Order: sequence, then C-alpha cells, then structure tokens
Amino acid sequence: MKELDLNGISYLRPLEGTSEWYYALDYARGDLYEEQELYEEGKTLSGNHFFLVHFPDGEKYCPFPPTENIAFSDPVYYDQKISFLAVDFRAGKIRIQQFSCADHTVEEIGVLPLESVKDCYNLRLTVHPLTLTRQPNDGTLELIWPEKRTISIHERESYYYRDENDLYFSIWFEDPDYREETVIRDAVTGEIRKTMPGDMQIMPNGEIWYLK
Repeated sequence: MKELDLNGISYLRPLEGTSEWYYALDYARGDLYEEQELYEEGKTLSGNHFFLVHFPDGEKYCPFPPTENIAFSDPVYYDQKISFLAVDFRAGKIRIQQFSCADHTVEEIGVLPLESVKDCYNLRLTVHPLTLTRQPNDGTLELIWPEKRTISIHERESYYYRDENDLYFSIWFEDPDYREETVIRDAVTGEIRKTMPGDMQIMPNGEIWYLK
C-alpha cells in the first residue's frame, strides 16, 4: 500500500485528458468566489494546500506552498502541461501558472489585474486552447484570456471547450424527464451553429467523445 502525506486531504481527483495525473486541493474556505468574499470581509485567508500526484509511482509535487491571501483553482490538463489559477487577493492579481509534466517546472504564463473581472464567480481555465473563462448567472459567457469577448448564451448552458472557431456547450432540460443536449456556437458571434442530443466527455487520452 502506498502512503501519501497530503496534509490531511483524503481524496485525489483525476485530471481530465490524462490517466497519469491526479490532484489534491483543500477547500477549507470554499472556492475562489467564496474566498474572495471572505477576503473582502476583512478575513485573512490561510491559503490552499495544493498537490499534484503522478500515477502509478505516486510521486507528489507541490507547485506552491500555502500562502496567505492566495487561493488556487482546480487545475486543467492540456498539451502535456497542468495549468491553474493562483488568485492573489492582496496584490489584486490573477496569475495563470503552468506545471510541465516533462521536467516538473512551474512557469507563469499570464497575469491579469483582479479588477478585470467583476468577481471570481465561475472563474476557471478551460482547454482547446487554454482559455480563462467566467460564466456568471446572467446568460453570458466571458472569454477573458488570451482574448477578451462576451457572448450571450442560454441560462441553462454550461461552457465545455473550444475547437478552433467552435464553442461547445452542454444544455439541460426537464420536459418532464431530464435530458442534455450539445450546443455548438460561433466563437466570434455567439450564434448557434448546431444543436445535437447528448453530451461530451474528455477521455484519458485527451480525445473528446460525444455520447448520445
């Protein structure tokens, strides 16, 4: 039996698109949005414990130690790298970091002022290509980095990934039974190009499988 000291975190989450990497991230104070609320109330944030674990050898990596008033997002795997957000509330910065699966180094590939977004609600990295997005509950999707654009969507749509000039969304219905559909929108205009029954899933080898 392997033993991993993850500072009390008793679960590993798989990274979509790879069968080799898992992560452990504590949420003692909640997600990025909840951390932001606490900081703005004058609370001091203790910082997340964040680990990357390689399978099957169980090698553990800590990209950054817990730091006061810095909160991390869930990571994403893309192009042999693991990317994540480090939101520095004290400095007012959103930092996009990348961990190389090849040489285990960490590189900062983007920095944005925190004021460039209304708040951290549903602020996350997505892939194909790596993109910083935010989806508030107001019928919009915000593309924030590396390009900036806002498109209108249905309030029941959830953004999934991008393939060149196509944005893929999942939308749910209860009429009366629950079902899901895939919506493909133009990345520039936001107009719907196609709607299909079913949903999508990223497989361990990085392929997108369409399930209908």
